[in-house]
Amino acid sequence: MATIKDIANMVGVSIATVSRVLNYDNSLSVSDETKKRIFEAAEELDYQKKPKRKPIMYKVGIVNWYTEKEELDDLYYMAIRLGVEKRLEYHNMKFTNFSIEHLRSLQNEGFQGIIAIGKFSENQAEELKSVSSNLVFVDSSPNDDQFDSVIVDFEKATRNILQYFLDQGHTKIGYLGGREIYKDHTSKIDDPRRTSFERFLSDMGLYQEAYVYEGKFSVEDGYHLMKQAVKDHEDEIPTAFFAGNDSIAVGALRALQDAGVRVPDQVSIVGVNDISISKYMSPPLSTVKVYTELMGETAVDLLLEQFSGRQVSKKVSIATQLKIRGSSK
Repeated sequence: MATIKDIANMVGVSIATVSRVLNYDNSLSVSDETKKRIFEAAEELDYQKKPKRKPIMYKVGIVNWYTEKEELDDLYYMAIRLGVEKRLEYHNMKFTNFSIEHLRSLQNEGFQGIIAIGKFSENQAEELKSVSSNLVFVDSSPNDDQFDSVIVDFEKATRNILQYFLDQGHTKIGYLGGREIYKDHTSKIDDPRRTSFERFLSDMGLYQEAYVYEGKFSVEDGYHLMKQAVKDHEDEIPTAFFAGNDSIAVGALRALQDAGVRVPDQVSIVGVNDISISKYMSPPLSTVKVYTELMGETAVDLLLEQFSGRQVSKKVSIATQLKIRGSSK
């Protein structure tokens, strides 16, 4: 595992700066560019380097539904993007990153293939198809019959977390999640973590709507959501919380620490994604490991299959793994 010192040496900043950035210390005055370099260094140092292969003469567009600013709040998509980029570099393929807001600018770029990272509506998928018929979606599947996709089974991951809580004796379980909408504003996005949470606990007779809090998938919202939960329930606060992603969990940890609530003695927290900073939290964050680099690599491999002539669409589901650390018991 890379150390904070390794990251500091790679970026050229102090160990203290790296530590405060990884812990989302709002009192630190540092540019978004420096934060980006630190987060990317943490991801890249976790990435297993591989030798490059012979050149394959294709030009690929990477379309990101998150902006660089949004990536800093939710490192999940940064990790997927880096996985895509490293795999393309491994094959010596040229690529360019684009924001979803600039779809029209892709038309004249001459891309042989497109990898779209994030959540895209069917309308956006059709627009991307007009740029290149060789198209792979990562983290969403707008149309299983038409497009390749790489997804995660968040329903199973949610069930695994909740079963772990039940096995530890927790019966009052809360949820901290995010609400999302497609960037073309065509509709809201259903979150399988939220629906699976309600379904699973309802079947057990343990679901409580009052224990559910939703905002954005960010550290800031995680902090405010947990702060509200502490205020609402005081001494009757749920003894365990499932956070929809690690960013929310990081903010929630800070809110509990500010409120004097001991983690995990009084409240346990488990997040999702296992972003690179999770292990640097205090306490280290229990989380579901999502193999984001593999998601990115698989997307490139699917694109290469399309270049080789495969016509039938393929949907690949990547497994997850629950990692128990210091934030839960």
